[in-house]
Amino acid sequence: MEILLAQEMGFCWGVRRAIDIMEHAADEHGEVLSVGPIVHNPQVVEELNQRGVRQGEHPEDDSLPVAITAHGVGPQVLAKVEATGAEIIDGTCPIVTRSQRWARRMAEQGFTVLVFGDPEHREVRGVIGWAGNKALPVRDGDPLPDPFPSRVAIISQTTQSPERFAEFVSEVMTKHVSTISELRLVNTLCDVTSHQQAAARALAAEVDVMIVVGGRDSANTRHLLEVSQEEGVTAHHIETEDEIEAKWLRGCEKVGVTAGASTPDSSVEAVVRRIEEVAKELEVAS
Repeated sequence: MEILLAQEMGFCWGVRRAIDIMEHAADEHGEVLSVGPIVHNPQVVEELNQRGVRQGEHPEDDSLPVAITAHGVGPQVLAKVEATGAEIIDGTCPIVTRSQRWARRMAEQGFTVLVFGDPEHREVRGVIGWAGNKALPVRDGDPLPDPFPSRVAIISQTTQSPERFAEFVSEVMTKHVSTISELRLVNTLCDVTSHQQAAARALAAEVDVMIVVGGRDSANTRHLLEVSQEEGVTAHHIETEDEIEAKWLRGCEKVGVTAGASTPDSSVEAVVRRIEEVAKELEVAS
């Protein structure tokens, strides 16, 4: 059995940056309070908790320095923290910050901002916050706003699939070109995420099964699973190596492995070791 790794996968620079910021802050202050999970990976969150990075949803009720996660927050959250006088440690991914700025700029210019992505995702909620009441989240597959705005700006959650974002923009133009008087389109997709999805797609075309490693709540990991499945291969989403089942690998000659942007190298290495163990067990059993 051959194990093949995606050419691009795992921690992106934005996540690494956020984790470094959190660790240094915890070392300096002893404890810091993170506004929600630093990244959507339980193992990483627990490791940071051991370093002194606590997690909470109401930073205004605490006296600790407050750390903003890679997903960012809206201005309302920042205002609450600033009102307490607590030190703010900003770990927002710069690519997310760019999305926030574009949302605010377009809203200030009178555009209705359509944010393509998961309305419940922290990044999307934060971006919408920067546009005030001028932004509308639209999930993949959801109906478009009715009535449709005449001046519209379109941006995307940074981890969305480029293909699906393009399809969404095409749908907007096809259905509402007669309504739109002015359209602004800003590419807010993360290049790293896009490249990881392309690498996963290419690998999925070569293997018998794909193992996708990452947190259950990780949007970019779910998209890796989706693009793998779109290639017609069976794909399994796991958080840890303990979830691997021997039946997934039975009869497989090539196993592909990819990982989400918040998945550490150590998790991937553990998964590879477990696949090797299962492969030996299957060989002995045969």
